[in-house]
Amino acid sequence: MRQIKCDVVVVGAGPAGSMTAKWAAKNGVDVVLIEKRQEIGSPVRCGEGISKAWLDEVGIEVDPKWIARDVRGAKFVSPTGFTYFIDEKNAGNEVGWVVDRVFFDKALAKDAAKAGAKILLKTAATGLIWKDGKVAGVKAISNGEEIEILADAVVGADGYESQIGRWAGIDTSLKPNDILTCYQYRLTNIKYDSDYCEFVLGSAAPGGYVWVFPKTDDTANVGLGVLTTLIKNPGDPKMYLDKFIAETPGLKDGQPLECVAGAVSVCAPLDSVCIDHVILVGDAARQIDPITGGGISNSCIAGMFAGKALAKAKETGDYTMNTFQEYEANWRDRLENKLWRNWMAKEKLVTLDDATLDSLVKTISEVGVKKLSVRNLLAVVKEKHPDLVKEFEDLI
Repeated sequence: MRQIKCDVVVVGAGPAGSMTAKWAAKNGVDVVLIEKRQEIGSPVRCGEGISKAWLDEVGIEVDPKWIARDVRGAKFVSPTGFTYFIDEKNAGNEVGWVVDRVFFDKALAKDAAKAGAKILLKTAATGLIWKDGKVAGVKAISNGEEIEILADAVVGADGYESQIGRWAGIDTSLKPNDILTCYQYRLTNIKYDSDYCEFVLGSAAPGGYVWVFPKTDDTANVGLGVLTTLIKNPGDPKMYLDKFIAETPGLKDGQPLECVAGAVSVCAPLDSVCIDHVILVGDAARQIDPITGGGISNSCIAGMFAGKALAKAKETGDYTMNTFQEYEANWRDRLENKLWRNWMAKEKLVTLDDATLDSLVKTISEVGVKKLSVRNLLAVVKEKHPDLVKEFEDLI
């Protein structure tokens, strides 16, 4: 059996994996980045919206090739149709782009390659290699050939269904009320306000929301996420989305160019995302925003911290929790309070009826938000509806 030797093997070439590989490789780590698909970034399983605020922090240079739409802002639509607009005046660089994930993900992988990472496509991990009770790499099938990749550390960046975490014994299990089931069309021949990303709240998407993210003047990603505990049948997400489209004048004549279904974790932060010689990052580490279900920025930020910790591990020769605690500390310091707050807010929001959600959107509109963030939105809610945030007001 063919063997490959390296310092670190990263499983999964999405944003989390590529960012981890980049920051490790640029600091002298010998990295192999494997991706089970034949093309990085495809198929797209994402609404493709990002803000601009975090790109400089993780060293991503903006490339027009991966920007599909530079939007003016966002609009939040209540169950009865009341709309609150947010633009750059009160959102700044939290307003962002709708990107093309095929080009975006390839750009991140290209950065990893330029830093020195080696990329293997059509290479699927099939198990961990254990030696003397410690993880020592991964078994994989690469283009039909069984191989072993021997490494001092394994990074699980293999998404929602992460096998690396399960094989390593890290508890990433989810409760049904911490899973959104999603369905999305790329819809064309539509007429709508293509300058704004739209979020529709309420019973149109039980426990979640509908999104319309513009790609061009007449094409958008139109999808929704629904809480798993609030649906009865596997086909319900598609049913809810089809109903919404059919009842929305600007969308009802639209035609699908593609569709995609999947699940998203909307849980509280995990107690641990590492063991000796293993690190989880991004979706695999449940670092997804529980309110929005968005994970690109968190994945990239956590990937940067993971890559730096792996570089320190190589420098010291210690790939155990002694070194990986730095990664745990850094990503939690940057993200954990926000994830906890947004999870607790999500737990409350899914219990609200349409009338209450209408009142919340109107309240936010009347009071206004100086700068867009979930925290600032919740602060407005706290002022007018303190009972709704009483359980987590200390996090606002």
